[in-house]
Amino acid sequence: MVDKMAITFETKCWEQDWEFLLKTNYLHEMINRNQFKFAQKVLFINNVKNLDLVKFYADKKIKEGIIDKYYVVADYAEDVLNFFGLSRTDFSGGYYYSIAELTSIYLCETEFLLHYSSDAILSKNFNWLDDAIEVLNSSKQVVVANPCWNNKYQEAKRESFDESNKFYIGYGFSDQSYLIRVNDFRKNIYNEINEASSRYPKYGGELFEKRVDSWMRNHEFYRITHKEISYIHQNFPKNKLLRLLKLWKWKK
Repeated sequence: MVDKMAITFETKCWEQDWEFLLKTNYLHEMINRNQFKFAQKVLFINNVKNLDLVKFYADKKIKEGIIDKYYVVADYAEDVLNFFGLSRTDFSGGYYYSIAELTSIYLCETEFLLHYSSDAILSKNFNWLDDAIEVLNSSKQVVVANPCWNNKYQEAKRESFDESNKFYIGYGFSDQSYLIRVNDFRKNIYNEINEASSRYPKYGGELFEKRVDSWMRNHEFYRITHKEISYIHQNFPKNKLLRLLKLWKWKK
């Protein structure tokens, strides 16, 4: 029998942020703030210079019980591209912004998948997932749920065309945070185009979130955005001193 509440938590790291996730308590905080017992907690390692070193620290997170497993994206990339009918060049420069997300969908073992980008974290402890799963289990037109972003609740409301007690309802998709039914996304749905989806950053090319947004708009699939909780998205600093200061903030 399928557990209708079984969710995998997933995030990814790469060369510029793996230390924040694996050398501090940040990853534990990312997971814990959702106040939910996940069936699996998984890390995807993508595009790092010293893979053995990153794996060493990822193994420590497994021993600490923070995550259950990790995958190296490059080990699965070709299988993932073949499965979804894609090639590296299809992304027009957005390959590394997309392949980890596709790999996590391809490998997910539960009915639902919760993704956060490494630089997105809930603003406080809050279980929003029970509310979201209830909607996803009752509506096939709703294919993604997320918290609000950067406390911009009015912006979320403006982007919606309807609302319920707990959610704004509308179009849109962000790879900063999403909760999905995996089977909706484990299909060849990533080759569609919609003019409204051209708003995504040009440096990302034909990236994952842009492709999903096009598919949703073309088929009138919706997302729900929670009215009571937001995630905070803030890029990790590239400046060495600022990086050290922020790393220190998250040290145990």
